[in-house]
Amino acid sequence: QVQLVESGGGLVQSGSSLRLSCEASGLPMDYYAIAWFRQAPGKQREGISCISGGDDIPYYVDSVQDRFTISRDNAKNSVYLRLSGLTSEDTAVYYCATDIVMACDDTWSVQTYDFWGQGTQVTVSS
Repeated sequence: QVQLVESGGGLVQSGSSLRLSCEASGLPMDYYAIAWFRQAPGKQREGISCISGGDDIPYYVDSVQDRFTISRDNAKNSVYLRLSGLTSEDTAVYYCATDIVMACDDTWSVQTYDFWGQGTQVTVSS
């Protein structure tokens, strides 16, 4: 059974950095694309980053490009998302997800993904 567990969230000040982790069980992460989504209060869940399986090509939406960095550690079966230059606009619950395919979905559709973690809260105070 595939399970994803996020960690690393917290309460930070504007301008700070965090590293979120997504650890998988029941799935060899290195072969598959892993995406990060976030959901702010009162807003829809939005895709923000993805790393493709096998070749580890990173993808970002414009709002996080140049501030967030996605990476993978196959030895730990984990994918990370480093958040920097945080603002109050980044306050959200952050989720990792996979649909057990190699390619990232360029539509960033929530419906694409079958497996989700429980989320980790990131709160940025101004």
